[in-house]
Amino acid sequence: MSSSSNSATIDSSVLVQKTVYSVLFSIAFAHLLNDLMQAVIPATYPILKDNFKLNFTQVGLITFVFQLTASLLQPFVGLYTDKKPMPYSLVIGMIFTISGLCLLSISSTFWMLLVSVGLVGIGSSIFHPEASRVAFLGSGGKRGLAQSIFQLGGNAGSAIGPLLVALVVAPYGQFHVIWFVIAGILGIIILSRIAVWYENHMNLRAAKKIDIEETTVPLSNKKITISIIVLLFLIFSKFFYMASMSSYFTFYLIDKFGMSIQDSQFYLFVFLASVAAGTLIGGPLGDRFGRKYIIWISILGAAPFTLLLPYANLFWTGILSVIIGIVIASAFSAILVFAQELKPGKVGMISGLFFGFAFGMGGLGSAILGYVADQTTIEYVFKISSYLPLIGVLTYFLPNIKKQA
Repeated sequence: MSSSSNSATIDSSVLVQKTVYSVLFSIAFAHLLNDLMQAVIPATYPILKDNFKLNFTQVGLITFVFQLTASLLQPFVGLYTDKKPMPYSLVIGMIFTISGLCLLSISSTFWMLLVSVGLVGIGSSIFHPEASRVAFLGSGGKRGLAQSIFQLGGNAGSAIGPLLVALVVAPYGQFHVIWFVIAGILGIIILSRIAVWYENHMNLRAAKKIDIEETTVPLSNKKITISIIVLLFLIFSKFFYMASMSSYFTFYLIDKFGMSIQDSQFYLFVFLASVAAGTLIGGPLGDRFGRKYIIWISILGAAPFTLLLPYANLFWTGILSVIIGIVIASAFSAILVFAQELKPGKVGMISGLFFGFAFGMGGLGSAILGYVADQTTIEYVFKISSYLPLIGVLTYFLPNIKKQA
């Protein structure tokens, strides 16, 4: 009897500590649906700009409201759920996003637009910390791989969103944003099933007294704080630059090369698809070779290509945008897992802080760059933002953390 009991305990321990690919791909697909719906907002900017006679400052303000609501709540959601996990909050987040898209489809004033994107932002702030924790729980120690799979879903959704907007919304009008609610309903179904696994998984861990955290890294609190600040500066450089691409790349192509809205959306899709590819590459490489090296290559390594982009013709603009997307996207999974390893036991708070800060920097970047575009030209925006990846030199100040799987 004792032998049978011990065997059951060992089996349970193995069960909750192995890599659960079905859960990782499910939460990645839910992330795809979530970020696909969020991508509707910047993808409809050319349409909204024409419908509401917006200037670039107002376009930037829309992004700022969306990213602000998507960023402010995330660290607090993560901090709370570190103490009290809330599996079904994933579904609540998706409901907020659906509500925002419904309002966006019928908005008739600029203020209604701001409220609608704010609701979508709140949905994002609820979804990301707990979804990131699900990826952590299902990782089985392969944290970089798990975060890459999770992020791949989000980036794939961000890439597909503009393409679907070009096919479904651009030819027929703003109201057809309502079709994206179907993605939200599918997301609710998937997240409900994930929430059941999440809840059972946490109960099994509690019953078997299996610790889900790692030991503290051998660094002083001062060194950890400096490292977190450096990582946030790197997030700033990455997402400020990404704001110029995701919010204004279509306008840049239309203005400089005379493209149609639909053709420019295709180029945006190609760029965002390359971002998805880079995300998948970065995490596993960080697990294998060390996250600091991947951060070096990803942030600073993108600089030569971003500096060339404003001076390239249409053909090379497309090629460079793909290279930039692959290189610069490989950083986020490595940065996030690096930060989680610096602060064991704070998975939700760190995930919320970094996702929130990323959204916040994207929104702030879009607002500032929109104002600059109104005062100068959209081409000038791309020239000044091309220097941002040079901030990657700060990677030098990060410690070398060696982790065993």
